[in-house]
Order: sequence, then C-alpha cells, then structure tokens
Amino acid sequence: MSVAVAVLRKVVGMAVTLLVTSFLVFSSLYLAPGDPVSFLVKGRSPSPAELAAIRKEFGFDQPFPVRYWHWLDAVLHGDFGRSYLFHESVGAVIWARLPASLLLVGVATLLIAVVGIGAGALSALRRGTRTDKGVLLLVTVGAAVPSFAAAVLLRSVFGVRLGWFPTIGNGTGLLDELHHVAMPAVALSVTFMALVTRVTRASMLDELGREHVEVALSRGVPRGSVLRRHVFRNALGPIVTVSGLLVSGMLVSTAIVETAFGMSGIGSLLVQCVDELDFQVVQALVLLVVAVFVVVNTLVDLVHPLIDPRIAAGGGAR
Repeated sequence: MSVAVAVLRKVVGMAVTLLVTSFLVFSSLYLAPGDPVSFLVKGRSPSPAELAAIRKEFGFDQPFPVRYWHWLDAVLHGDFGRSYLFHESVGAVIWARLPASLLLVGVATLLIAVVGIGAGALSALRRGTRTDKGVLLLVTVGAAVPSFAAAVLLRSVFGVRLGWFPTIGNGTGLLDELHHVAMPAVALSVTFMALVTRVTRASMLDELGREHVEVALSRGVPRGSVLRRHVFRNALGPIVTVSGLLVSGMLVSTAIVETAFGMSGIGSLLVQCVDELDFQVVQALVLLVVAVFVVVNTLVDLVHPLIDPRIAAGGGAR
C-alpha cells in the first residue's frame, strides 16, 4: 500500500468519524433533559403565540433532518449559532475562553513529556535500583490521585499555606498567566505523567532486552550511541501513541481543574453551560473536543511509521 493511499484512508476515516460525531452531538440536544425553549423564556410565562415565534426563530419548528442539515452547513462555515446564555455568537464565547485552556494544556503537555518520559527512561536504565523503586512508587501514587484531589492538595499546601502560587483566576500578562497556571497544570498532568512513565519504562525495557542491542553492546559500541539509535528511537512508538491519546483527551479533564482553580477556560465554560442548558455552546464544545481527539490520533497514526520504520515495513510485507 502506497503512502498516499494510506494517508487518504486515514483522512477519509477521520472525516467519516467527525460526520457521525456531529450527528450524535446534534441529536443529544433532544435526549438531554429540559427544553431549550424553556430556558429562553426562563422567568416568564409567554403565550402560545410567543412560544411558536421563538420556536420558529431558532428553527425548532422544522423537521429533525432539516434542522441537522442547516446546523451542519452552518458549522462547516464556522457558524455554531448564538449562545442563549451570553447573547452572542458561540464562536466568540469559545474564542474568548480558548487561550487560557490552551495554555493550561500546553504546560501540562510539557510536564508530561519532560517528567513522564524522563522518569520512565531513568527507571528503565536503572532497573532494580533504589532509583527505579522510587520512580515506581511515585508512579503508583500519581496514577491513583485524580485531578480534583491533586487540585485540592496543591491549593491547600502551595497556595494557602505557603502562598507560593495564586489559587484562583487566569492572571494578566504571560508571566502572571504562567504563575497562575503552574498548579492547575500539575494537577491536570499528574495522572497522565504516571501513565507515560509506565509506558516509557516498559517500552525501553523491551528494547533493552532485544538481541541486537545486546550484540551491539558486547561488540564495544558506545552505550550512549546504542541507547540513542536503537533503544530510545525504537521505544518511541508506544510512547507517542499513548501520549497522543492522553493529550488529545486532556481537554475534557480541564473542566475539573479549571473549576477547582476558578479559571476562565473552555472546561469551566462547559460546566457552566451544561448547568444553564445552553445547548448551542455545549454542542460546539463537545464537537471541538471530539474533533481535537480524532485529528490528534490521526496525526499520531500517520507519524508512527516515520518514528518506527518497522511498522511501515510490516505493512508493506502484508
């Protein structure tokens, strides 16, 4: 199978997945409790004529397939509708909150890559030593700590007791924003760091036990060269795959962390809009999260053969 055909299949699969997801997301509006019209008239008792006018204005009087088609066509043109809660376009509402969440996810991703992969590699290279046992202990504890528990602990110790970091808000200016996002990023990434550490350690131990690695070392090839060219490079495949899955799903976890630290991001926006039945914003956010998840994992699938040529060779042989 040529590379072009493989890429085309991945892109088509991604498009089909997003199309099916869009239908499920739009359909969820009619499965969720509550009525969008009842939210729009909250606190009032409109007449039947007013209710009919509202339904017509927002398209609720049209058949379901027609509503879905109009919604999908608007989404493809970048129009996600108008927020019932904020009385402005959904795109503007999300865009105003997106930078804070991207900064949070970016810093958390950096922590996962540096600490998770570094600790896993160190543990594998010093297997059976105190360092290895210490890393495994920290990994076990980290994997068992949910984001909300880590957020509470960090706020209590480093925010309230020691006063090293602010406990609420986004901050203003890059340095202040980084200062505010430090604890939320740690709380968001602690479980993911533990998982990446485990995968890195297991993958590197598997490669260290390969026959060609042992032969290269026995022939006097420098250990650093063997580790870099044969061990770490071949171990990157599973690491990148798992990291892609975790990072792409991290946007969902931001809801807990942003709420705990009073941050104004898309995670806390999702919680607020679910509580207030702002279906337009909820639909857009869910579609955004799923789209990021699908796109990132498609990119990981495409990059994986470049990292580990054995996969491409195996695919060609098949």
